[in-house]
Amino acid sequence: MTFATVTGYYRYTDIWFAWPSRCGEYEEVLKAMLGNRSYDSCTLRLLIYHQAHDALVSPDHPLHVDGVDGAQLYIVDYVRYYLHKVGLTEKLVPLPYSNCLIREQDLRGVSTQVFRTGGELKKNFKKIDKFSKGLKNSDDPPLAFRRSCFEKARMLWQGKTGAWCSIDIEAWEMDHRLITEFGWSTIHWEEGTEVQGGGHLIVKEYETYRNGKYVADNQKNYQWGKSEIVPKKQFKTQIQMLLTDLKRQFSHLFMVFHVAKGDIEYLNSSMIEANLNDLSYTLPDGTSPQPGVYVVDTAELFGGLIGQGNDNRSLEQMCNQLQLQPDFYTMLFTLAACQSMASGATVDMQREERWPNKTEKGQ
Repeated sequence: MTFATVTGYYRYTDIWFAWPSRCGEYEEVLKAMLGNRSYDSCTLRLLIYHQAHDALVSPDHPLHVDGVDGAQLYIVDYVRYYLHKVGLTEKLVPLPYSNCLIREQDLRGVSTQVFRTGGELKKNFKKIDKFSKGLKNSDDPPLAFRRSCFEKARMLWQGKTGAWCSIDIEAWEMDHRLITEFGWSTIHWEEGTEVQGGGHLIVKEYETYRNGKYVADNQKNYQWGKSEIVPKKQFKTQIQMLLTDLKRQFSHLFMVFHVAKGDIEYLNSSMIEANLNDLSYTLPDGTSPQPGVYVVDTAELFGGLIGQGNDNRSLEQMCNQLQLQPDFYTMLFTLAACQSMASGATVDMQREERWPNKTEKGQ
């Protein structure tokens, strides 16, 4: 008999507040393991000296990962095996019921978050809870989320925060595992003045693997500098160095995509293996946010602008409606579209300026 492996995630609140109470005789030991209850056991006695969230982030906690200063809250399965291995449970603690499981395909993206102190963990939880309540009170939560992203992007762009980098990755249409091109375009500010950059790489080994049957072939149409033809090994190294240098140079890096999932999958592929462990899919508030690497999705921004909570317009449709002229390399027009929206007025005012009397406020 074969079993399918399912990767999924549980909400922090479901694990913290609800899971132990559903585990019968193992409730107390599970609470002790999570850190919200002391437990008189030689294995877990260290938790007696910590309070709630502080226990989770302690370097003495069984869930601590060597080299990580804090807690990574994504290893629920390990909790079950650890308790059984050290003899605190006779059998594995059951997982939360399947209705609580959130599958990867149900999420916009997944990124690692490390909380170094109990206070930091509680603060972030309260912030997320406040945002979630705001979405619940909306008539259209997905649209409310997109409108919020739009306003956050405006604040960050107009505050001239960090560097903004759009990326376009092309793969061979007959085998998407073979990445053939990588292009990028950047904007940052020096003493208030906008500075642009960018480049285009072609994989030497796949230079003859041309598209054209299902996807437009624009390999030779890069017009903003000279395309660089490099061996596959150098292709990977050069992209990794580009991202590392951007993160080193700028405390805030905003990676701009149009429907981010596909390009991020390419960045994580064996041909690039970009280090995206610090990537956040939630834009920060204000013009002086915590340092980090953030995803900006122009499909989300444009959806907020035109009042669509779920559907995504194509890059070409978006650019046409923004009166841009998309041609050849999408990273340039993805960044141009982001700039066009983020440098303008608030979402409702901007929509009225662009398309007078076409939509109602907040729709």
